Amino acid sequence: MAAPGNRQHVVHQDYIVRQRYSNALPPPPGAPKLLEIPTQGLSAYCHPSYAQRLARAADINIEADAMLGMPIDLVGMPGIFDGDESSIQAPLVTPPVHPRDRALLRPLKTLGQPKSDLSGVSFLRRTQYVAEDQRRAEAANSRKNHGSAPKPRRKVVDPAKNDDVTVLREAVKGFDIANPEDAYKGPDNQTNIRGAVPTVAENEAWKIPKHPTNHQLKAKSSYPILPDLSGYTDEGGYMVVKLAGQPTDVTGGHDERMDAALLHAVGFAPEALAEYLAKQAAHEANPDIIPAPSKPSANYEFFLPEDERTAANVKQKTDVHNPNKDDPELYTHNTKGGAENDSFRYIHIRDYETGLQNENTDKYQELAIVLDKSTKNWAGSDKTGSSKSALYYPVVSKSQLKPRRGFGLNAQATDDHETIDRIDLTIREPDEHEAAKRAEFKAATVEDTPEEEHKGA
Repeated sequence: MAAPGNRQHVVHQDYIVRQRYSNALPPPPGAPKLLEIPTQGLSAYCHPSYAQRLARAADINIEADAMLGMPIDLVGMPGIFDGDESSIQAPLVTPPVHPRDRALLRPLKTLGQPKSDLSGVSFLRRTQYVAEDQRRAEAANSRKNHGSAPKPRRKVVDPAKNDDVTVLREAVKGFDIANPEDAYKGPDNQTNIRGAVPTVAENEAWKIPKHPTNHQLKAKSSYPILPDLSGYTDEGGYMVVKLAGQPTDVTGGHDERMDAALLHAVGFAPEALAEYLAKQAAHEANPDIIPAPSKPSANYEFFLPEDERTAANVKQKTDVHNPNKDDPELYTHNTKGGAENDSFRYIHIRDYETGLQNENTDKYQELAIVLDKSTKNWAGSDKTGSSKSALYYPVVSKSQLKPRRGFGLNAQATDDHETIDRIDLTIREPDEHEAAKRAEFKAATVEDTPEEEHKGA
């Protein structure tokens, strides 16, 4: 017997049992079947939506500083310290997309695919081109299903139709159809050539024109396109001006005074004008190498009639078809007495500076067309038997004006200029010197414009 003070030693043991079971089932009759388990993890991580979810879930770890994270160094911008801000502003006309950059405009759903579906990008190509591609694809699929289509035969072209004289006769024929009374019927010489004989179908097509794509449309009227030589300015053309922001405080509708607004050019900075004249002289000395410089940006003062009644009377006074345009009662202001002091009162609104400016190298590159039902043609006589015409006016430049700041890069242009508070406007006919200057532009226009263009279209 153990002593009462001794403890028993406990030993832990593991009992391991191995048991086997018998399998009485027969072997499978066929080979094991491989099941396709979906493993789309890689494609899910590569999809653009995964990155978009991460971007939405993560906070932007950017501290917005005074430049909003986009520091701009103006030192490298050409002409920025000379008052030319065109290098830091977007152009008025959006440039075309380079073919190498078209891939950047592809939708996110097409990323990773071998070919992009251009039909989903409506702003790259016009809809009729997309529809044409779809028709070609359907035709290609039908040829694959029904066999190859027969090769089209080459159209035999008569070499005589490609002759220079024949092509010229066909061009003259179009003007003869439009103006049969002016068609040349004599023998060919160095200045005149007879046009080809128009067919009956061509004469009927001119009398009853049809829309090239929508044959259900019918022309209600036609206008000969003519130059309005009586409306040419001293510069030989017009400027298209767009004002940035709201020019007046009128909201909820159109301000009638804007139809008779005045823009008074203040002038150019002396340094900018001297630089322009130097570049212009260098261009005239060597025009093949040195390009023509652009005109320096000018500042403008913006004036409006003092009320809507004044604006309505100004429009009546400047309407050449208004029989009462010479009525002295149209003037709304007279402070000194006497008919010679009648005027329209204009008030100064604000100053503008040129933000963007694009000049047309060719004065006929862009035209403004006005439909007039009471204007004779360019020669002053109605040859076509119609008293209506579509008058065109050359657009020499397009500018975008923005409100001028009291400081900045262009402030030195008008620092020494006194602001005009109001203008008393008097409208009169041009004097002899002005009429002679306009006659020079008219003569140059008639000389530069082809005679076929004078006849109309």
